[in-house]
Amino acid sequence: MYDGRVVVVDHPMVQHKLSILRDARTSSMRFRELVRELAMFEAYEATRDLPLEDAVVQTPLATAWCKTISGKKLAIVPILRAGLGMVDGVLELVPAARVGHLGMYRDESTHKPVPYYAKLPEDIAARAVLVVDPMLATGGSAISAVRYLREQGVSGTLKMMVIVAAPQGIEALLAADDDLVIYTCSVDDGLNEDAYIVPGLGDAGDRIFGTK
Repeated sequence: MYDGRVVVVDHPMVQHKLSILRDARTSSMRFRELVRELAMFEAYEATRDLPLEDAVVQTPLATAWCKTISGKKLAIVPILRAGLGMVDGVLELVPAARVGHLGMYRDESTHKPVPYYAKLPEDIAARAVLVVDPMLATGGSAISAVRYLREQGVSGTLKMMVIVAAPQGIEALLAADDDLVIYTCSVDDGLNEDAYIVPGLGDAGDRIFGTK
């Protein structure tokens, strides 16, 4: 349907953790833990195609011919504030990754993203970039983030990691950038009249940080 540009990470443990994440009774502490864990699961898939090069390692017993990551290094760019909840999960997998930040909030009347902050690694254009945000609803914030990154010189395939996505957001984001791949744990039913994902997670930022 999406020509291979949407990867649904449907491992049984991912689906189990997602069911707990959706539950309105799940505490903020547990919600944060689950977001971090799911981000790490997704990062395994999103980094599957990183290039490798040969390396020689001396073990206690013999010489081993191994592989190490070569070429572009990684940058993680969370869309503030909810995206912060996914950063530690990716960093557990790739501790050397650099982290940028893009701040946007949603205007509650227009549902449009309003940018307010940007800070990226100086060499962002030379890095493979993972944009992270738990939810892809209308796609407005993600499109704004991707366009900003392109303006900063990021080329090649951009990867967007979310936990749940609405079909409307997927279609809008894919249409906005021809060289982008979306990773998600679920493609949900759609959006309600307030542009929230259904069944969704509720407000991910509020649930991560314990705010209203």
